[in-house]
Amino acid sequence: MTEPVLHARAVTRGFQEGGSTLQVLRGVELSVAPGERIAIVGASGSGKTTLLQVLGGLDRPESGQVLVQGQDIHSMAERARCELRNRTLGFVYQFHHLLPEFSALENVAMPLLVRRTPAAEARARAGALLERVGLGARLNHRPHQLSGGERQRAAVARALVAEPLLVLADEPTGNLDGANALQVFDLMLELNRDRGTSLVVVTHDLRLAARMERVVVLTDGKLQEQASIAP
Repeated sequence: MTEPVLHARAVTRGFQEGGSTLQVLRGVELSVAPGERIAIVGASGSGKTTLLQVLGGLDRPESGQVLVQGQDIHSMAERARCELRNRTLGFVYQFHHLLPEFSALENVAMPLLVRRTPAAEARARAGALLERVGLGARLNHRPHQLSGGERQRAAVARALVAEPLLVLADEPTGNLDGANALQVFDLMLELNRDRGTSLVVVTHDLRLAARMERVVVLTDGKLQEQASIAP
């Protein structure tokens, strides 16, 4: 049996609000197989973003484990956790978070440079992927010179350039109009198929969720499998 890329076990997370605790995650269980595509849906404020941050090692659970390639990411020292995250995970957010002072090529090359990939190789790989996502003519443009859809495609390229095992995406099309949203989502699914990258996508768009292999609903702090979903 193939080991999961990520396995969350009995994850809990709460926040202090005044004198009380708001329990957002209550024993979440989730296993992500290599190449698998999973959509996480749920009501606004249900804790989907918190869950994604815990899965990605950006926020700590109160209890439970998040295993990435069999390693508990939250029991590791900060440096080791950052190295594991950079090696195995990619992130895409609703807002692109491209660095404004750098070109599209420089932004996409950044994860490789952090891994100490030689600059020429990093630029070549970033350029090839930007070409693949339709931005070959925009390599030297800075974020303010790109359209919203172009910026988000660059953000997807940045998440995938280091060839992570798993991409965690938080409403990756939530800031785009219908046509651009479909284009960016098509791109993510295409790269998932071609590279075997697992996808866990938080989305409120049921049309997009319906195109994933599995849909799980976060409700009352727990994930529940949904047998089918109507777009």
